[in-house]
Order: sequence, then C-alpha cells, then structure tokens
Amino acid sequence: MDASIMIVDDEKEIADLVEVYLKNENYEVMKFYDAKEALQCAGHHRLDLAILDVMMPGMDGFTLCRKLREEYTFPILMLTAKGEDLDKITGLTIGADDYITKPFNPLELVARVKAQLRRYTRYNQREPEELHRIEIDGLVIDQDTHRCTLYDRPLSLTPTEFSILWLLCENRGKVISSERLFETVWGEKYLESNNTVMVHIRRLREKMHEDCRKPKFIKTVWGVGYQIDK
Repeated sequence: MDASIMIVDDEKEIADLVEVYLKNENYEVMKFYDAKEALQCAGHHRLDLAILDVMMPGMDGFTLCRKLREEYTFPILMLTAKGEDLDKITGLTIGADDYITKPFNPLELVARVKAQLRRYTRYNQREPEELHRIEIDGLVIDQDTHRCTLYDRPLSLTPTEFSILWLLCENRGKVISSERLFETVWGEKYLESNNTVMVHIRRLREKMHEDCRKPKFIKTVWGVGYQIDK
C-alpha cells in the first residue's frame, strides 16, 4: 500500500501544489486547510507522515504537532517561514522530525518526505535477518519491534529519536560526532550552524528523565559529540 500523507496548510495554493507533487509519486494524500479538521482525520485514518504549516489561524502547526505526538509516532515535517530559526527549534523540540523553509523547491520537499518515510518504514518493518536488540543498564532498545524501554517503562520515541538512540547504543563507548549523527540519521550534508542534533538529543534526555547537567546515559563530549559509555 502506498504511504498515506497528510498536508495541513491554510495557504491553499501551497497545499494544492504539494498535493500534486506527492500524488505524482503515487502517495495517498489527505489535504486540509484547517488544523482542527486535520486532527480529526488523524483519529480515523492511518497516516505515515504529516506535513504541517507553522502559521495557521486558530490552531497553529505547533499545537497540532503537540497533539499528534500525544498519540502517534509517524514522521512530522514542519513548514516554517524563511529565516525563522526559533520556529525550527520549537518544532524540533515539540516532536517534529524535520523542517523546510518557505519558499521551497517542491522537489526538495518530496526528497525530505521520502527520506523520512524510508526511516519510518525501516524501523517498523525490519526483515528477520536484521533484527537487533541492545540492553544497557536498564535501557532496552529493539529494532525488531521498534520499541524502547527504560527500567521496564516504555519510551515513546519518534523514528528519528529511535535512530539517534540506536546509533549511540550500537556504538557504545565511542564518541559520535554531531556531523556523523546528522548525516547518518537525516542522510544530508551537515552544516556547522545546524542545531537539529542538539535539539533532538535534548528531547531524548527529557523523555529519559535525564539530568542535563549529569546525564546517566547520553553524555556530551564537548567539542566532539555524544556517547553512551556504560
């Protein structure tokens, strides 16, 4: 079955344009100009990815993203205004997996969508020979079920968060640079000004109830990267 994608943008021209490009890739598209209607849709239809505009009247994209993250782990891509770095950081902090700034090249958006769907599918439909499970001092992460628990309590991770944590666990004891984390997980060239990894690490620590000053699991090696050294 083709992936099902939800577009939410009150700018009709943009939503219609994105719909055309995604349908050309044979994706099933559900399009909304209102966030409340989109939220209702999420409760009744299977979704594989959502594209949310930040600035919308009534319920904005941030609020919609928060509400979706209360129930779902599918990838969320935010559309932000050009140069609004705060919007990007806010979106990543509340659960978005990626962002793209307006105006954008529709082909770039399609490429971002494909990258997120590959990651989401990979960790939800693993082949038997690729199954893996890692246990580290109360932390259990399983690629077969795409589940993670900490002291027997489930952690609700997005596919991106799962990918970051898996990479760190898989390389236990090694320092993984922000550049390698970004290029491995996002599949794009890392830029020095990119704070995407930092925001996702912070969100992971929050979900793991880690003290950012003295984290038990994910350690920061200043000027180098991150590691799990247990």
